[in-house]
Amino acid sequence: MGFSLGTLLWATTLAVSADDWAAPQTQEVFSATRDYFVRVIPGESVGDTFGLAGGKQGKYALAEFYRRNQDRSYRLTAETVLLNPVAPVEFLVSDEGRLVTIDNWHNLGYGKVVAIYDSRGQLVRSYKLSDLFQDEEIESFGRSESSIQWRNGPVYVRQDQKTLLITVKSGGELFFGLETGRFEYCEYQDKTYRCRNANQPRKWMPNNSVQLSR
Repeated sequence: MGFSLGTLLWATTLAVSADDWAAPQTQEVFSATRDYFVRVIPGESVGDTFGLAGGKQGKYALAEFYRRNQDRSYRLTAETVLLNPVAPVEFLVSDEGRLVTIDNWHNLGYGKVVAIYDSRGQLVRSYKLSDLFQDEEIESFGRSESSIQWRNGPVYVRQDQKTLLITVKSGGELFFGLETGRFEYCEYQDKTYRCRNANQPRKWMPNNSVQLSR
């Protein structure tokens, strides 16, 4: 189906019920070709994930975008302030230099759970859980003291390098177009794999009926 691009997990595991998080650190993730990498520098706005402070408590996470030159050195091409108050739990970089951040450090499932940026650091689109799932679905996800365990399984940029896959549950996946930011959620219903491209209103359609790329 595809391959992982070295996803980064700053929490010890997504399945734990206790809230034992390591301190966030500056980290880099490369694209599969290694032509691009993004460095994320943690912010200091603890508590902003819930929308309480609006960034006034400190600095948000910063992303630096790098591209490889012909001499194999890397040069800084862009930098941007992320929507993550402290850090994303995971982030991935496509072969076109696009960045996807997933979840918020110490607040899994809260705030912007998915954000997509182009290679210039410009935000393409971002999503909260309520943009993707209905209230009763969100209530059904496992919870800890500070997090919602809304996904369970692999997360990766697919082989086409234009779409992201997030496993929500066995037989249920979210797909995101990295160019457009569009999403599609697919799951098995009565042994038939069906998809929707909106949370409200909902219209379930056969698989691959929606074009996520341009």
